[in-house]
Amino acid sequence: MTATAPAHPADAERGTLAKAADENFPVAPFFLPKAWRDDLMAVYGFARLVDDIGDGDLAPGGADARLLGVPAAEADNRLVLLDAFEADLRRVFDGTPHHPLLRRLQPTVRRHSLTPEPFLGLIAANRQDQTVARYETYDDLLAYCELSANPVGRLVLAVTGTSTPERVRLSDAICTALQIVEHLQDVAEDFGRDRIYLPAEDMKRFHVQEADLAGKTTGASVRALVAYEAQRARGLLNEGAPLVGSVHGRLKLLLAGFVAGGRAAIGAIAAAEYDVLPGPPKPGKGRLLREVGVTLRGEG
Repeated sequence: MTATAPAHPADAERGTLAKAADENFPVAPFFLPKAWRDDLMAVYGFARLVDDIGDGDLAPGGADARLLGVPAAEADNRLVLLDAFEADLRRVFDGTPHHPLLRRLQPTVRRHSLTPEPFLGLIAANRQDQTVARYETYDDLLAYCELSANPVGRLVLAVTGTSTPERVRLSDAICTALQIVEHLQDVAEDFGRDRIYLPAEDMKRFHVQEADLAGKTTGASVRALVAYEAQRARGLLNEGAPLVGSVHGRLKLLLAGFVAGGRAAIGAIAAAEYDVLPGPPKPGKGRLLREVGVTLRGEG
């Protein structure tokens, strides 16, 4: 069967934004003021679309490529698409962007005087995904997370008007942890894309070979490695958790949701005995709500 393009550009936008429900953390929950929800969804839409370009997960039919002005012959060339997406991002700051998700982002950028840097970081991370498929050291992975994850937290602080150097530092720890947790959940999926986000030096330490990641179930060595990386992520979440206590009101609940989402995901991985290869362990709502309570009380 031949895939058909969305009937209208708005369909491509809705498809991207619909993925928000599958995230480990609340993207723009109902309890936030509408203006914040709208702005956070605009930021999320950008981040989700650039990841979909980098992962080759765009909706079939080439609608996004056409919106970005990419010729049909290059519609599957991720680097060409990322270049076109960056060009359209720059129009957010000095013109009129073509893609509806970037047009949606433009009022947010203007309202909060956002700069291009965090958005460019997310694009750079996805460019890196096209050329770098393995990470030798944990520090190498942290440098990747600086591009792929930390800009999102910085944008949340900017949108809510709460950015300070110390809050940015704490936010970076949380966002890096969330990225690592996502990598642990998606070991099998990433391996299927010929990407490994487990540091090679750690794989050697735990006697894990790449072939071990291709199995249907997770062997003891891989489980030990996943447990080790999960503990590192938990440490980063604990390091960043004081961010929650530094703010008040609804923002406090939102940030608690970020931290709790990471902790709940780690709990789900542990409950699965670190057997991540059959599919990503996901926390239930009960576990997530318990973690929100713990985080709000500052007990984590």
